Amino acid sequence: MTAATAPRRSAVATRERILDAATELFAASGIRGTSADRVIDRVGITKVTFYRHFRTKTDLAVAYLEAQADGERGAFSHVTDGRHGLDAARAIASLIGEASCLPGFRGCPFINAAAETPDPDDPVRAVVRRHREWMRDFFATIAADAGAPDPDVTAGQLMMLRDGAMVGGYLAEPDAIAGELDAAFTAVLDRSRQPAAAEEERTK
Repeated sequence: MTAATAPRRSAVATRERILDAATELFAASGIRGTSADRVIDRVGITKVTFYRHFRTKTDLAVAYLEAQADGERGAFSHVTDGRHGLDAARAIASLIGEASCLPGFRGCPFINAAAETPDPDDPVRAVVRRHREWMRDFFATIAADAGAPDPDVTAGQLMMLRDGAMVGGYLAEPDAIAGELDAAFTAVLDRSRQPAAAEEERTK
C-alpha cells in the first residue's frame, strides 16, 4: 500500500460509515427527523470531516437513496434471473415479503422520502423519480413477457400493488404479505392476458 492509497481508503471507509449511520437513522426517524448532528454523533467524527464528504444533509439523503436504489435493483435482478412473466412477478412478491419481515422494516424508503419532500424539484425527489421509472420499466418487461397486451398499463397496476405491499408490510402483518402480493400479481397478469386471448380465439 502506497502512502497515497492509505488516505483514499480511509476516506472511502469514513464515507461508508457515514452512509451506514444515516441509513439506520433515516429508516428509524425519517430524513427530515434526522439532523446532520445526529449522524455526526453516531459516527463519532467532526463536522469538518462530515462536510468534507457531504456538503449538505440533502447530499447525504441523495447518496442514501441512490444506495437503496442500487440495492433494490440488484435484488430484483437477482431473484428474477432466469425467470420471466408471472414466474418473475412471483419471485418479486416473495422478495418483498421477506423484506417486510426484516427487523426494523419501515416500508419503502422512496415512498417515505417523497412524503417528506413536497418540492418536486428537490434532488431527493429526483432520485425517487428515477428509481420509480426504472421499476416501472422493470414491471413493464415482466408484463410483456406474461403476454399483457398493454405492458405499460399493467406495469402501473403492478407498481400500485408493490407500493401497497410495502406499506402493508409495515402497518399490517408482514408474514402474509408475500402470499397476498403473489395472488394479486397473478390476478392482474391473468386478467391482462384475457382480452388478448379472447381476441386471438375469436379470430381463429
